[in-house]
Amino acid sequence: MNHSKKVAFYTLGCKLNFSETSGIARTFEEEGYARVDFHDQPDIFIINTCSVTENADKKCKQLVKQAKKISPDSYVAIIGCYAQLKPEEISKIKGVNMVLGAAEKFNILKHIEEVDAEKASKIVTSEIKHVKEFFPSYSIGDRTRTFLKVQDGCDYFCSFCTIPLARGRSRSNNVTQTIKVAKEVALTDVKEIVLTGVNIGDFGKGTDESFFDLVKELDEVSGINRFRISSIEPNLLTNEIIDFVSTSKRFVPHFHIPLQSGSDAVLKLMRRRYDTSLYANRIQQIKTLMPDACIGVDVIVGYPGETDEEFLKTVHFLKDLDISYLHVFTYSERNNTTAVRSTDVVPIEIRKERSKQLHMLSDKKKRFFYEQQLGKPVTVLFETENHDGFMHGFTENYLKIKAPFNPNFVNQLKRVIPFKLDYEGLMLAKVQIEEVV
Repeated sequence: MNHSKKVAFYTLGCKLNFSETSGIARTFEEEGYARVDFHDQPDIFIINTCSVTENADKKCKQLVKQAKKISPDSYVAIIGCYAQLKPEEISKIKGVNMVLGAAEKFNILKHIEEVDAEKASKIVTSEIKHVKEFFPSYSIGDRTRTFLKVQDGCDYFCSFCTIPLARGRSRSNNVTQTIKVAKEVALTDVKEIVLTGVNIGDFGKGTDESFFDLVKELDEVSGINRFRISSIEPNLLTNEIIDFVSTSKRFVPHFHIPLQSGSDAVLKLMRRRYDTSLYANRIQQIKTLMPDACIGVDVIVGYPGETDEEFLKTVHFLKDLDISYLHVFTYSERNNTTAVRSTDVVPIEIRKERSKQLHMLSDKKKRFFYEQQLGKPVTVLFETENHDGFMHGFTENYLKIKAPFNPNFVNQLKRVIPFKLDYEGLMLAKVQIEEVV
């Protein structure tokens, strides 16, 4: 047991990374390491990186520099997607002692314990095609909700994406093992589990189990009030899943479904596995069964070959869709993708302009969705923070609710009626109609 060493973690990127950092941190705590804040003079810094966010290399360098300023003698380990894709590049950053790829990051404790007194640099990465093991994890820290990793990797090779190269093939535990982890979470104070992964609809691929099987079993896990499905591909969000969620005990009416483009020609170029008519059909199915469901949509603007005409198709397609908000990504070139070889490049200025247009459309969609919910009773799970006398929480259909701070409401489910929008676009609510047990 190592009671003297202090370890700090810093996570870049997606919710899946946060979930994995939590799992890795617990292995250190179980061995007696003290988990501390980044600024508390740690002996070891572990930085979990991302390959999707822009300037991954710049951010990584900044964090290493910061770490060395805080603790000049500290040991710095870099893990995660960027570490898998560019290990050599990272190892050249001044101050980096260890770089671990996709499979090795879960054995980081063992690697660190093996490192000799000279703090020699160590790079361990496997070829991504050999990464086959699945490591479950869930985030703890926010006692209201947790992100439960149910799947990793992706077998889709969309032309703009490096994730299959960073995380490997699609893999997951079986339903029984996943339920076991969910029951572990159910023993904590957490009231809501968000299911996360790289391509969660692919759960069980290669076996006779499916994501739908998992959803049905999770719905029976007591001790958790809500399950939320994070991003799921439209071709994998089947009608049977939508039908089930509409009558489910615990799954909430909130979906996040990547679209990427409202032009079939651009979807083809991107190598997506659906067209706009399938996408529109899914939205219609959700809204027919759950009129108040919240639907979030990912869109990429400025993809090579996206002419003004194709972009306008995306705008019109989104305007007509009954969706609630957009996540807009401006296309940026990535090494090792097929898109990067395209000569049909959209100028950066046009990309930015298109992004601005879609952000404005998103604001309109969100406001319209919120206005439709006024006066309807909803259930809010209130969070801990006190912001200038107010507290926030999310409803089952992902409305952000703002109410006067009351310590008795923290991590409690309350029935409320949202009655107005304030300048932040949040609902102020008449609270405490009743408590939800």
